Amino acid sequence: MKDTKGPQKLSYASAGVDIEAGDEAVRRIKSLARKTFNESVLSEIGSFGGFFKPNLSTFKNPVLISSADGVGTKLKLAFMTGRHDTVGEDLVNHCIDDILVHGARPLFFLDYIATGRLKPEIVAEIVEGLSRGCRNAGVALLGGETAEMPDFYQAGEYDLAGFIVGLVDQDRVINGSTIVEGDVCIGLPSSGLHTNGYTLARKIAFEVAGLKPGEKVTELGTTIDAALMAVHRCYAGVVHPLLDKFNIHGMAHITGGGIPGNLSRIIPDNLSAEIDRSTWQVPPVFAFLQEQGDIELNEMYRAFNMGIGFVIVATASEADKIMDELKKSGESAAKIGQIKEGEVKVKLI
Repeated sequence: MKDTKGPQKLSYASAGVDIEAGDEAVRRIKSLARKTFNESVLSEIGSFGGFFKPNLSTFKNPVLISSADGVGTKLKLAFMTGRHDTVGEDLVNHCIDDILVHGARPLFFLDYIATGRLKPEIVAEIVEGLSRGCRNAGVALLGGETAEMPDFYQAGEYDLAGFIVGLVDQDRVINGSTIVEGDVCIGLPSSGLHTNGYTLARKIAFEVAGLKPGEKVTELGTTIDAALMAVHRCYAGVVHPLLDKFNIHGMAHITGGGIPGNLSRIIPDNLSAEIDRSTWQVPPVFAFLQEQGDIELNEMYRAFNMGIGFVIVATASEADKIMDELKKSGESAAKIGQIKEGEVKVKLI
């Protein structure tokens, strides 16, 4: 007998994209983003573009500094634990630190969230972290994009990227070009792995050591997932006051590639930053990963920040003043090295 029902009619929902879920996600995002708005924001979430009118009254020759980044495979920990409210803050702080090294003050932030099947409650958790990071730094969460792509991502997984724009006066741009022999390197402590080295860290913790999320590790004083998910530190609150008082020659955000891979980006040719590894205490999480994975020390310094998340380079006399200022504020910084003549831009001793 002939089927009188005919072929099933297709819809966007039957193909895997839920428009109503997307609308619900936007509704939740609006209230979280609005908490970050200031007098410079001239638009609402949901417009085709975000409107921002910067106050340029304190700038003589303003330069825009921008950056884009992601959280990498730290997201895998969010999937494993079901906790999604910290990765957004990780992302904001990472992006702020990237433009901070050039002396820029952040203006606004945009996000991109892509997932297989959109769940408004998970998107809201992610944006809660984005909003918190932006509020803490006085940055407007100006807009973004949430994409549902069932053919690209596995169920329960998503990707996250961020875009930031900041301002600095042209004559106050910091890029390392003024670094000279005799300058001193000051290291600011990290809060953990930040957002780099997670492919190796996860392999060590969950495959080699055989740990499970929620399992407490005596050496770390907390669970393995809590230690690995510690939020990427934002250095703006510490560094901006220093920029107003001191002549800083260079700064580096210690991300993928560790101290050698990032400090080398600002060291001029024919100079070398000689970093003394005995000048700071490496946090227990790195010692744990090295021991469990039987990782060579040099590899550890290439994969992880090893407890130093940000480096400031200044003259010896300015470095002393900066250290005094940091001590007054309760910051546990350390002089970790000196600039010398050399062909190898970063030398660990």
